[in-house]
Amino acid sequence: MATWQQLRENVSRAWDTLVDGWNQLYERASGAMTRFVPGASKMNPTEQERRELARRSSGWGVLAAEVSDDAKRVVVRLEAPGLEPEEIDLQVIDNMLVVRGEKHLQREHDDGQFHVVECAYGSFERAIPLPVAVDSERSKASYKHGVLRVELPKVTEQKRQGIKISLGS
Repeated sequence: MATWQQLRENVSRAWDTLVDGWNQLYERASGAMTRFVPGASKMNPTEQERRELARRSSGWGVLAAEVSDDAKRVVVRLEAPGLEPEEIDLQVIDNMLVVRGEKHLQREHDDGQFHVVECAYGSFERAIPLPVAVDSERSKASYKHGVLRVELPKVTEQKRQGIKISLGS
């Protein structure tokens, strides 16, 4: 029969394993999770509507992304439904594509109430790591059917020219 000390050690090891697993899951998923700040909408919902939305919504959403590259460019596809192109801001900062925007609360009925809120609303920001250096000045973006597509040309390295150095005697 196990002693209390052995039981305590086994529980401690199990707890440590569980914590490690949660930390690994958090690290892997945190890049895809985007924090939406409810109530920041330009639509000016009432204070009561803001509180109700914040109470029912976690404020987190997934803006799923795909990053691929070929010899000349990096292509980022990001699912961002419910936005207008002018509500999306794109920047390249330190080898990261930073996508910012704001998703507005849209009601189909003025007299109804939300019972389930799974859509995220408010301001958001998502930073997507880029695998190589890109030329943001020549980038192109399009937004169609809720999918943002950004083409970022790779920086072409200039060939280094050899320099002859003569040593004085």
